Amino acid sequence: MDKTYREKTKQIKIGDVVIGGGAPIAIQSMTNTETSDIDKTVEQIIRLEKAGCQIIRATANSKKAAESFDKIKERIHIPIVADIHFDYRLAISAIEHGADKIRINPGNIGGEDRLKVVVDAAKKKNIPIRVGVNSGSLEKALIEKYGGVTAEGIVESALDKVRMIEECDYDNIVISIKSSDVLMCVKAHELIADKTIYPLHVGITEAGTVNLGNIKSGIGLGLILSKGIGDTIRVSLTGDPVEEIISAKTILRTLGLRKGGIELVSCPTCGRTKIDMIGLANSVEKLIQEYDNLNIKVAVMGCAVNGPGEAREADIGVAGGIGEGLLIKKGEIVKKLPQEELLSALKEELDNWTI
Repeated sequence: MDKTYREKTKQIKIGDVVIGGGAPIAIQSMTNTETSDIDKTVEQIIRLEKAGCQIIRATANSKKAAESFDKIKERIHIPIVADIHFDYRLAISAIEHGADKIRINPGNIGGEDRLKVVVDAAKKKNIPIRVGVNSGSLEKALIEKYGGVTAEGIVESALDKVRMIEECDYDNIVISIKSSDVLMCVKAHELIADKTIYPLHVGITEAGTVNLGNIKSGIGLGLILSKGIGDTIRVSLTGDPVEEIISAKTILRTLGLRKGGIELVSCPTCGRTKIDMIGLANSVEKLIQEYDNLNIKVAVMGCAVNGPGEAREADIGVAGGIGEGLLIKKGEIVKKLPQEELLSALKEELDNWTI
């Protein structure tokens, strides 16, 4: 597998966001509100924007929902993608009402004639079409051909759907092939990267709850992205969509594919811990989301015995002691203060931080 695949993909523009061709990997999420409830949908998207979301998808599952896209778009600052299932008329309506991209499965849109009408509408607005194929929607013929749901079947299905759009004389395409089976998903991406130059939207579908889904997504996305594959990602979690953004940023930073934002390191606790280490670490994790402009490392340590030494590689850190806490910079203790003041002291340091 050529590890420079990401550098070779066709560049696609979604609103003001460019993906493919070596562009930075864009982070996506999807709203879980009723799209037709414009106020609630906008409120959620604004929260996602603040967390670092760069592209948002919303369902166009009704006439009213499809007609809401232009009104939502007026109040947000990132491109919005219309998620379409089955009804080609909703795809056309969403396009006419300002969707920056549509997500369809060409196989269930109602036949080639209806697909062509949708493609023509997208072509008129010059917006991308994301071709989405999940392992759960694999055609019966391909299941029989490959003896079950397989990576090979997923790839063949996706490329067939791409061909259908290309035959409508359109190549403004993004491909998405997803499975909840991590290793199958990884293999499918390896296979398709050798067969196409279209940018890939990567994710582990139906990954699960925030805890379990983060593990599956971290492993799956980590394996795929580390191979040079993937132009935009979504971490699919059963929870607040903001959690998806935090996880996606963490995965990209861990792989060295995203700069900026604070890296948090914290000890796993032990018998020497004399503070509420878990509560403090969680509070710090929440706090640092407000400082996406800082490119530093913050350490949270549970005791004064190893804290300063273990936090040496961090730019700033806090450690707990008996009845007091320590504020640490570059491994050096700079202040002792009551434990209950550790969080506010850290916030003050971050507010005043200059690199």
